[in-house]
Amino acid sequence: MQQSPQDTRQIEALLDFYLDSGVDCFLGDEPVDWYELTVRQAAQRRQAQASPTQQHAQNSVRAASSAGPARDRPPARVGNQTPQPAMMPINTGPAAVVPDGEIVASARDLASSAKSLDELRACLDTFDGCNLKLTAKKLVFSDGNPAAKLMFVGEAPGRDEDLQGKPFVGRSGQLLDRMLEAIGLDRSSAYIANVVPWRPPGNRTPTPQETEICKPFISRQIELVNPDVLVFLGAASAKTLLGVQDGIRKMRGRWMTYPVQGREIAAIATYHPAYLLRSPLEKRLSWRDFLSIRAKLADN
Repeated sequence: MQQSPQDTRQIEALLDFYLDSGVDCFLGDEPVDWYELTVRQAAQRRQAQASPTQQHAQNSVRAASSAGPARDRPPARVGNQTPQPAMMPINTGPAAVVPDGEIVASARDLASSAKSLDELRACLDTFDGCNLKLTAKKLVFSDGNPAAKLMFVGEAPGRDEDLQGKPFVGRSGQLLDRMLEAIGLDRSSAYIANVVPWRPPGNRTPTPQETEICKPFISRQIELVNPDVLVFLGAASAKTLLGVQDGIRKMRGRWMTYPVQGREIAAIATYHPAYLLRSPLEKRLSWRDFLSIRAKLADN
């Protein structure tokens, strides 16, 4: 059956919607065990990164240990017969962890020990309590000016951010740059970070456990930056750090406070740029929010 031009346009529009939503892979009908998949992907990546010398040595050790007595060994290679390679043991590296209260407590202790942003980044580099680190390509720590009065906090990095190691560098980041420019600012006038510094596989939403494990690090990051105005991009980051339960439509545009180091930082939530790409009519409301942000910065 031949498709009509209207059907083709509808399919193209649907694919564009999926792409803007961050969908970059096809899902099957069967449920996915993300825990098992995380461990397997990490093992495969480390195996692929192993040097040829390491692989040869591992093969040799395994072949020698499993050969047994000479009479049990396979016959020597004859002519051009190619021997079957020995099975190489998989080096799994850091094992995946079960997120629990102990892991959250260790994250809290590690984050509180950081006296500077550089130390906090080093703490995240060594922290193995979040399984997202096993599948992410890079740590996405921050971008912008740590001395800025304005700080943005999103939920988690996407594909482009994972590749470059910086937050908001894809289409969402380009829109954020234009929004900043509209009120006379740029990235040198702001500091940008995410609640979760590692990309979840397939751009899925971070689980509550993953968010709770990463929360002490973004909380400490806000303390060290100590901005005058804190902007939550989307409801997820606001809910995590403010403990509110309202949706973004009800929450946005309303000034709140975020307590830190004996003072209260002016805080506001607005639409995430990724949402604005899918719903461009809502840009008018974000424009009001950014005008309010500019006015609040002028008062401080």
